[in-house]
Amino acid sequence: MRRQKKKAIIDDGCESWLVKDAVFQLPLGIPIIKAPSELVIPKAIVPFSQRNIADSCDSAVGFYEMDINFSDVIRAPDVYVSDLARFGAVISPDCSLYRDAPLAVQLANIYRNRAIGAYFQSKGLYVIPQVRWGNEYTYTTQYFPEKIAFLGVEKGSIVAIGTYGCSKTREDRYHLSAGLDEMIETIEPSVVLVYGPMAKEVFAPHVNSTRFVQFDDWTTRQHKLSSGCNADVM
Repeated sequence: MRRQKKKAIIDDGCESWLVKDAVFQLPLGIPIIKAPSELVIPKAIVPFSQRNIADSCDSAVGFYEMDINFSDVIRAPDVYVSDLARFGAVISPDCSLYRDAPLAVQLANIYRNRAIGAYFQSKGLYVIPQVRWGNEYTYTTQYFPEKIAFLGVEKGSIVAIGTYGCSKTREDRYHLSAGLDEMIETIEPSVVLVYGPMAKEVFAPHVNSTRFVQFDDWTTRQHKLSSGCNADVM
């Protein structure tokens, strides 16, 4: 009796259709978010979960919140293309890179960030790569031959980073500073959007290397709206 071929019922979660038009950075095959030909500096960064109550055309949508709040975008980014197109820019998803997470998980979330960012870019959205690093294995070559936190981002591109909640402990501040040092050296970004506070001891050494544009986190920004405060540029 001929055995019937079984259909695979397990989804690997990689959504290969996301990267069918992507260019990959070897050797790990991380999708590349291409540097934009035109520099766009948003006037504000709006959390994904707050996008429907915020100004859109001059703002960028960011994902600086709990992953569960944007899990639908991770699962089905194609559903959100027209919604996000209302905004002047979209920052690629800030998937968590916990330092104590297995390195395979950190790498998978770097891939997911770039894959969705590259997909949105292929649909005509202005995409700013979100750069996030975890433990030292992600931003040095202690384990991989490449600094995996920075793969998939072209040199000289505009990038975004988040600092909110990243300076609670001495160890947090160490990794924030060390990772920033490596990012500046590796990517040589033209502009760095900073969502959250900019500790002077962390950022001051790099003020002559690139342009920083700081944005308050959403809660702080809402408290300051009446005062008309704008982003600070270093």
